[in-house]
Amino acid sequence: MKKSNDPQRGLHRRDLIKGVTAAGLGLAAGSIGISQSIGKSNVSSSSRRNLIQIENSKPGTRDWQLTKTRQLPGKINKILNNGRCPWIEGYCSANSVRAGETLRVMVSTNPVSNFKLEIFRTGYYNGDGARLMKRFDDLEGKTQEDPPVGENYVRECNWDPSVEFEIPSDWLSGVYLGKLTAEKENIQSYVIFIVRDDRPCDFLFQCSELTWSAYNRWPADYSIYTDHPGFNTKGVPSGTVSFNRPYGLFTHPVNKHKTSGGSGEYLPWEFPLAYWMEQYGYDVSYISNIDTHADPKGLLRTKGFISVGHDEYWSVEMYDNVSKARDAGVNLAFFGGNSVLCVVPMMPSSDGTPNRAVRREGWFLPVPKKIPAAQKKVLQNQEGFEFNMGPDGAQLMGGRLDHQQKTGRGMGAGDWTCAMPDHWLFEGTGMKKGDSVRGLLGWEWHGAPAMDLPGMNIVAQGDATINGKTVGQYSSTLYDGPKGNVVFNAATIWWANGLSSPPGHKTPTRHGVAQQGVDERVQKITHNLFQRMLKA
Repeated sequence: MKKSNDPQRGLHRRDLIKGVTAAGLGLAAGSIGISQSIGKSNVSSSSRRNLIQIENSKPGTRDWQLTKTRQLPGKINKILNNGRCPWIEGYCSANSVRAGETLRVMVSTNPVSNFKLEIFRTGYYNGDGARLMKRFDDLEGKTQEDPPVGENYVRECNWDPSVEFEIPSDWLSGVYLGKLTAEKENIQSYVIFIVRDDRPCDFLFQCSELTWSAYNRWPADYSIYTDHPGFNTKGVPSGTVSFNRPYGLFTHPVNKHKTSGGSGEYLPWEFPLAYWMEQYGYDVSYISNIDTHADPKGLLRTKGFISVGHDEYWSVEMYDNVSKARDAGVNLAFFGGNSVLCVVPMMPSSDGTPNRAVRREGWFLPVPKKIPAAQKKVLQNQEGFEFNMGPDGAQLMGGRLDHQQKTGRGMGAGDWTCAMPDHWLFEGTGMKKGDSVRGLLGWEWHGAPAMDLPGMNIVAQGDATINGKTVGQYSSTLYDGPKGNVVFNAATIWWANGLSSPPGHKTPTRHGVAQQGVDERVQKITHNLFQRMLKA
């Protein structure tokens, strides 16, 4: 195990020059019109230059991107490519850490190879997307054993740490990527972790790593969606999944992003929002799902709580904590689809470390008065298991997956269509009723609006399709909190992709619908929402 080296090794001269010449964040990505109204002067509730602006004025680099990746050949079932990178793979001892706490990084190389670890904070950084924070050279690699199949089909690694270090006091909260490079063949993959803090902030960006883990099939086919004897992919309880293992590739569209191996779902569906917020200097701090679960008081330090991307798996404690934050006056924004759907308990690892494993035990859906026999078979596939239904996710978000729709799972794609052009949300966009942002809806969506919530408005609505066939109707909603705050639900996983396209990012295509990518109207709508949250 090796301690740290020089934290700034590896920056190219061009990156240093770029950092020196950048007077601020700049708005190079924006054109005249809508973009000009999203300046640095009005994105923060503080009159002074905030920490995000200061951090992003420092030199960035594009060297954080993986340039040589490799996955095992073949398929592990009829649908899924293997996706594993045993040449070099790893995981971290914690989802999030504070400054002063110690992080351990566990790495395996097969064949055995020395390797290096470069740690980057992701952000805007003049368009480069990340800044090099620390580098470890010539680390000794070894092949670490695949874990046996444990209780309830869990695959929990017990690897030796390859490096451990204390998080420096000057590391700003953010999402950090550890780029692993095996020296023998220069094959690369990521580890990922969050640095969190406890400072008051305008916005609290929650990463969806419970869902990353649920869909993670490492080492071969061991996700929450894997069939095991006595289980099925739609039922409860599911098999158990552990955070103590590398992130492999997945069963859904992120499976195609081979240069994101080891980083969960962060790069394709969450990073575009973080990149955009930091580009415009929004005062944002970052947390994990685990922090939402275990630190309810921490949610009260922000004006706006943000759920983004594919945030499907929540504990009941998370639901309760975010509901109480809303009731205390915190604004909420759900920039996702299929969110707050599956109920999971937080379970310890085999060594007693809390919150390191989960399994699905139910759904955040309304409790049915009577469950039909066919549905009960899906909901309860082990004799005597008591499944957990509710509370209703729509009562928190404003809408949710509509389990009565034709697809049953909220899959589909389409255009995001304005329904209330006179609403303040659309101010300055030029949108009229029926105007659409092409391809913004996907690859899962929300419908079933909760019309009994105060001040409920359906701000966008339309058809969701699969290969041209209508499968349901989505509804994007906005309702009033009890203290002048608001709750927005974008109803689509792809919202962040309408805000920015960071280096290496690919615009998604799914269900026969291609998203057009960055759209100034999506940027302006998000800006309007954030400005409203800051005033609440």
